[in-house]
Amino acid sequence: MENKKEEKAMLKEAKPVSKETKAEEKPMPKEGKAEHKAKKIVIPGDLIAEGRKKLGQHVFIEDGKIFSDTLGISYPNSETAYVVPLSGIYMPQRDDLIVGIVERETVKGYMVNINSIYSCYLSADKCRDRLEKGSIVSAKIDSVNEMNEADLFDVRVFYGGTIIRVVPAKVPRMIGKNGSMLAVLKEGTGCSILVGRNGWVWTKGGDSKKLAEAIDLIESEAHLNNLTVKVEAFLKGKKVNE
Repeated sequence: MENKKEEKAMLKEAKPVSKETKAEEKPMPKEGKAEHKAKKIVIPGDLIAEGRKKLGQHVFIEDGKIFSDTLGISYPNSETAYVVPLSGIYMPQRDDLIVGIVERETVKGYMVNINSIYSCYLSADKCRDRLEKGSIVSAKIDSVNEMNEADLFDVRVFYGGTIIRVVPAKVPRMIGKNGSMLAVLKEGTGCSILVGRNGWVWTKGGDSKKLAEAIDLIESEAHLNNLTVKVEAFLKGKKVNE
């Protein structure tokens, strides 16, 4: 995975400070799902569509045609022209469920690292317990300003566990349609898992090594079909190509 040394240094400071809680997993937005069977990998400058279409993320118009501005996956049959990036940093959106690590305490709250450009502010009034540097939390994005700075709410603190980092753009594949991939991961590893849309996955118990290997498989083959079947076979000790 990316930035292994940086991640280990950060997680070394993580401190369990409260009992484990569970957070609801919100369905992915439509642009995060592989709803359309026809899809293709595109690079910056590739033609996405001609004529009139609704515009989504990571596209631009030139001479009446729609092009990609990033490396990712497009769905030609979709009513909306958009590209799902295969890499990149997390850009917070309101109501997203994220996993974060407390960086420091301020006069009236905390600054939380959420794997984005900026850390998020968390008001102490929105926390039941006092947090410490290194506390692992889940929360929802309350609001985002024009600079992509976000505030948090609905905070839940994790006791123990660790964080595995994935590319934020591949989070939809980790969850799967109606949570199918996530269910396979939980059943196949025995781990408690919460997937943050910011690309940080909290996990505790079970076979964490097997989980990390399965996540590596998902990341490397996120653009391929029948991925859930491959991951399920891998977790059962079968060859993934069977």
